[in-house]
Amino acid sequence: MHLFHLLFLFPLLIFAKVQDFDAKIYVAGHRGLVGSAIVSELKKQGYKNIITRTSKELDLRDREKTKEFFEEEKPDFVYLAAAKVGGIMANKTYPADFIYDNLSIELNVIDSAYRSGVTKLLFLGSSCIYPRICPQPIKEEYLLSGYLEPTNSAYAIAKIAGIEICNSYKKQYGFNAISCMPTNLFGPNDNFHPTNSHVLAAFIKRFIEAKENDTESVTIWGTGSALREFLYVDDLAAACIHLMENYEGAETINVGTGKDISIKSLAHLIAEEVGYKGTIEHDLTKPDGTPRKLLNVDRLKNLGFEAKISLRDGIRKTIEWYKDNKA
Repeated sequence: MHLFHLLFLFPLLIFAKVQDFDAKIYVAGHRGLVGSAIVSELKKQGYKNIITRTSKELDLRDREKTKEFFEEEKPDFVYLAAAKVGGIMANKTYPADFIYDNLSIELNVIDSAYRSGVTKLLFLGSSCIYPRICPQPIKEEYLLSGYLEPTNSAYAIAKIAGIEICNSYKKQYGFNAISCMPTNLFGPNDNFHPTNSHVLAAFIKRFIEAKENDTESVTIWGTGSALREFLYVDDLAAACIHLMENYEGAETINVGTGKDISIKSLAHLIAEEVGYKGTIEHDLTKPDGTPRKLLNVDRLKNLGFEAKISLRDGIRKTIEWYKDNKA
């Protein structure tokens, strides 16, 4: 490898491998799409001491309750996957909830983790932190280089704040907090709500119901021209554990596939996998959202990780899970 490449990779070098299978690991948000996948992958890889709490057992928006939990349990490692999430409609309708809940969770968990002596924390953000109009594929350094997508700016600002909280605690206190930014996710335990879910899960639900009800057509939002990247959640879980074990840098790390697809093509792909034979129509009164959002994943690849599950295979797995669990 040339000296130039070595210098380029220096900030991303592996500093310490964290692989104590008996270490106490707290996964915040373990019932959600991301958290449940992380728990499953941790167990699959041999980690034994995983602690969790439901939102009823521990409201992470409550500073005192969160502080008490960390003081009592004293986890060694934390995966911060707890968040309030939703699609375009949810973000437009409940912006105050999105910014308040997510900021509260981030501040309480990261601060309590530091003060209770946590060895390392991984914060999960979202690719919506990047500007609406952004050079493609999106590099991590493009953060704060332009205006955000208005339909989810409250959520995005909360996630940007989470990155800054991690970096600030690292700078001031030396706290080992790292962050990664996943692209659009899907898989088992996704939210399949008819209006508050993300696009891929919403399509799966809609096309399955349309087939079951012999509906002649399914309407999707906008022109369908917007391009999106989708990552099967098991790949994200594996990437998170890889970063927890191998990375300690200050730079955030994009996690994605490096490939995207138009919303229109996605709809046809899901209809095909479901076996829906009706027509697909477009509601042009609804927004497309950000025109394109494809992540540059060079940093992740340089750290030795690439996604393995194809979009079609992931969709098939998710359809099977939804059919088995929709009741």
